[in-house]
Amino acid sequence: MQEKKIKTQFDIMTGTPIPRLILTLSIPSILSMLINNIYNLVDTAFVGHLGTSASGAVGVVFGFMAIIQAFGFMFGQGAGSILSRALGQRDKENASVHASVGFFGSMFCGLLITIIGFVWLDDVVMFLGSTETIAPYAKTYIAYILVAAPFMSGSLTLNNILRYEGKASLGMIGLMLGAVLNMIGDPILMFGLDMGIAGAGLSTAVSQIISWVVLLVMFLSGKTETKLGVKCVFHTSPRVLGNIMATGFPSLLRQGLNSLTTVLLNGQCAAYGDATVAAMSIVSRIVFFAFSIAIGVGQGFQPVSAFNYGAGRYSRLKKGFQFTALVSEGIIALGCVILFFFSGSLIGIFRDDPEVITIGTRALQLQALATLTLPFCMTTEMLFQSTGMRLGATVLSALRNGVLFIPLLLLLSHFRGQYGIQEAQPLSLVLSLPITIPFAIHFFRTLPEEHPQSEERT
Repeated sequence: MQEKKIKTQFDIMTGTPIPRLILTLSIPSILSMLINNIYNLVDTAFVGHLGTSASGAVGVVFGFMAIIQAFGFMFGQGAGSILSRALGQRDKENASVHASVGFFGSMFCGLLITIIGFVWLDDVVMFLGSTETIAPYAKTYIAYILVAAPFMSGSLTLNNILRYEGKASLGMIGLMLGAVLNMIGDPILMFGLDMGIAGAGLSTAVSQIISWVVLLVMFLSGKTETKLGVKCVFHTSPRVLGNIMATGFPSLLRQGLNSLTTVLLNGQCAAYGDATVAAMSIVSRIVFFAFSIAIGVGQGFQPVSAFNYGAGRYSRLKKGFQFTALVSEGIIALGCVILFFFSGSLIGIFRDDPEVITIGTRALQLQALATLTLPFCMTTEMLFQSTGMRLGATVLSALRNGVLFIPLLLLLSHFRGQYGIQEAQPLSLVLSLPITIPFAIHFFRTLPEEHPQSEERT
């Protein structure tokens, strides 16, 4: 019975027409991202009622949450990429080993973050870019995030494993439930029980733990291709953990750089006051929400890429890449139009402060224009990571938010002040495109010839 189930999943991943398969896998990812980003925006709007300093605290803690997410994505993407290729080769036992090691490794790293964060709480908050007025709010909020760190990291890992199995709908259930509970909990705890920003932190922590429980039940109830087992962790070669971390390192690097650049951005903004910190924090959340649909399409492509690469269905891999890049570009083009022409109104929803709106409007318009270059770069990064091309994936992950953005931020903020801060991220997006194109061309030129029996059904 189990063998029949595995065969059916194999046939789905290697035989379903590419557009239908990617869109089917994308919809749960898109819905999950939209709901989670709606929560982020709602959370930002609720906290905005507490004042500009509280709004700034959300941006500061957002940088810390990116660190937790970095480890969740590293173990999830690393284990997911390997297990998906293993399932493409019909090796379920190896896939389960990597899923187990990835999950428990993620939980352990989350626990370490909790311990380190509480020991050096004051230093962490200031390092993240708090001002003296933002710090009290940030410390209150981050304490709850620290408690939930292992569950937050573990949830992201489980969700990524489910996506790479081709079961994104199961992951969607857990993540969406957590986000919905969070949105319900925010107003109740913040205003109903008069907890203020502590209510926002508690709501986030509780929802993350519930999401973790729901996702774990998916594995324990037999709804997945892979199984989780503690024995796998203690009876497996250390090379398995090394392979997972090496394959997932581009995700750690990407998310880690997101956190680092958020810290640097907050630090540069802090010199101009809380309004600048709040404005750039709001812009980041709006942009991420607006383009989460395109990112969701890319996430639908990842399991298709890994599974078919493992199965030797290279023609499907090429078609999947082309389809994902084109659909994502269309979605982002529409989003850019909306963000550009309604930037001021969007900023005003989250903080009715003229200074915040003025700063945020220009930054949002620049980001909207520059993000037209994102789809091709994003799809190429996902292609390299899902097929195990670690070096290429690592280089591409470091481009936008590290190699290009950090020096641009430091240089432009020095020479152009607030304008430079607004311009650094858009310019790094534009410059990453001509660097990424040769990577994609080289990958497809060196792709092995497809074996005749591996040819796809149309």
